[in-house]
Amino acid sequence: MTVTTGDAPAKGRSLWEDARDRLFANRAAVASMIVLAAIALISIFGPILSPHDYDAVYQNYVKVPASLEAYPRPEQVEPGLESALKRARMTVESYERDGDTVIARVSSSREIDPRTTRYVDRSDLFRNAELTDMSADRKSATMRAEINHMHFYFGTDSNGRDMMTRTFIAGRVSLTIGLLATIVAISIGVLYGATSGYLGGRADQLMMRVVDILYSLPFIFFVIMLVVFFGRNFILMFIAVGAVEWLDMARIVRGQTLTIKRQEYVQAAEAMGVSDRGIVRRHIIPNTLGPVVVYMTLLVPKVILLESFLSFLGLGIQEPMTSWGVLISEGARNLQGAAWMLIFPSIFLTSTLFALNFIGDGLRDALDPKDR
Repeated sequence: MTVTTGDAPAKGRSLWEDARDRLFANRAAVASMIVLAAIALISIFGPILSPHDYDAVYQNYVKVPASLEAYPRPEQVEPGLESALKRARMTVESYERDGDTVIARVSSSREIDPRTTRYVDRSDLFRNAELTDMSADRKSATMRAEINHMHFYFGTDSNGRDMMTRTFIAGRVSLTIGLLATIVAISIGVLYGATSGYLGGRADQLMMRVVDILYSLPFIFFVIMLVVFFGRNFILMFIAVGAVEWLDMARIVRGQTLTIKRQEYVQAAEAMGVSDRGIVRRHIIPNTLGPVVVYMTLLVPKVILLESFLSFLGLGIQEPMTSWGVLISEGARNLQGAAWMLIFPSIFLTSTLFALNFIGDGLRDALDPKDR
């Protein structure tokens, strides 16, 4: 007679599942992931949804403050119309406003050309200008134009470009640069350091001497060489920058590997005949992920700041494209008269840096082998 029980067999849990649950239990890490995801989505879709292009220049709105109200302000309308008509050599005799339409009686010392309405339409303040009630001598007429309402929620920069759109497009550039360079640096550094530390002996000494030689070479020399080979394509250039930044990662992983390869589970794998490549891939690299993730969260902002330095030297991002580092640099130069140029890019950059740090702490705790 066979006796059966109603208990289902216990389901095993992998180490990755334990790490995932431990990570999601960390509220700071989860909140940081939400913030980072929101910033990434805003950077991707913000420029598409914005009514302004990142390189559009509005001459009538240079360094206007951030505001939820629409521009132009009521006190800007009449002076703006007079300035536009002055370029057409016309003067305003009378002025009135009917809702979003301005009506002005204009005059000129010479005959008025109907095409002079283009001077008003070229202004950022008005649109659909037209002349009516032309006098017999064609030296006076009625000018009608609609007020062109615009919103600048983050204000504008010293060239009259929308700061909100430029902050969003800068997020694309900074995050792309940081992630590309970091992925390249982590990939090379982890494989190189794990292999060097596990092999040991002369192979380890030779591989580390290569790292020391590369450390001794000036970094700016590499940057200049990369610009020569890759040109102004910043994506390719920062992939190559990541190929230089792997040196620190290689040393960190090598130190971890020297400790891990003496553990019992690695010795057991060696006794079972597992190949060196299999041990490095299945035992060494997974157990170095804690320090790797922490270093990754530090490397992303490091590359973002590096990009700002290179752009200042003329070797990185060039106008009209921009990045958070470039915007912060411009905002610092205009801090006294236009603080919003510094505030908004700084908020996005610091939020990203804090989020990466909290995520790194959460991943470090979740992937720590001592907590498994």
